[in-house]
Amino acid sequence: MANVLLAEDSSTQVVLLRSLLEEDSHQVRVAADGQVALEMVAHQVPDVVVTDMQMPNMNGLELVKSLRQIYPQVPVILITAQDSEELAVQALKEGAAAYLPKSRLDEELLDSVTHVLSLLDTEMSYKNLIDCLDYYEFQFTLENDPKLIAPLVNLIQQMAAGIQYCDDVTRARIGMALEQALRNALYHGNLELSRDALRKDEELRVVGEPSIVDRRRHEPPYADRKIHFRAKLGHDQLQFTVRDDGAGFDCAAVEPPEQKHLDDQTGRGLLLIQSFMDEVAFNPAGNEITLTSHVAEVAGV
Repeated sequence: MANVLLAEDSSTQVVLLRSLLEEDSHQVRVAADGQVALEMVAHQVPDVVVTDMQMPNMNGLELVKSLRQIYPQVPVILITAQDSEELAVQALKEGAAAYLPKSRLDEELLDSVTHVLSLLDTEMSYKNLIDCLDYYEFQFTLENDPKLIAPLVNLIQQMAAGIQYCDDVTRARIGMALEQALRNALYHGNLELSRDALRKDEELRVVGEPSIVDRRRHEPPYADRKIHFRAKLGHDQLQFTVRDDGAGFDCAAVEPPEQKHLDDQTGRGLLLIQSFMDEVAFNPAGNEITLTSHVAEVAGV
């Protein structure tokens, strides 16, 4: 259960969003615009803010900027309409933790709140040891097991916090970008599954049918492929390289963030990566991505 502040000027949307959040036992307060939301945060800091983009007095983008400056520990989930892709991209770069197209609220709102809060609540089980860390570099060779992604992202977040690289929200944003890169390497790279195939796989799991993912993980040529992960962590920069053993893709065709459509699932993972990291580069084969974060830009120093 979380304390959620909902910034939304439409009474119809308030009823829908409040119903969804309270159905999951979250406590919800409502602000009619961004300025009111900011004043309410000053009286009681919420666990997460869910805000519409288009509002009077102070819109979602202005609210993201203000919260990032005054309350950097508070994550913001941005709700966008179809015609606000460019503003959404700007908001992600300004500090929003996640975004949701209005067309997918029923399906994704609760999962997004849970996901953002889970990344913020990463257990600091190695905190005393990591506090002594000045610089670290390591490499993993991962099997095609989805269960390995969350522990690896958790470890990276603990390391970043231990060297005091960034605040909690920035740490969560880096975790989301890394998670998307690892998922892309697993599902689209090594297992060669499209978004449509993954949606079908989810439907099969619901009805108890054999999973496409599980089947491909154990049959050639997919079973022999690995995910190769390298990380370099320092006080001024974090760099991650994720390479899969798949055929790669035409990285020259990758669209810049502002040209992606938020309702298009294909581009949303890459949009998060490009928005949350300072530098994103692909190798010529298209099966390796390098993500770089600079402390001065990411942590607001």
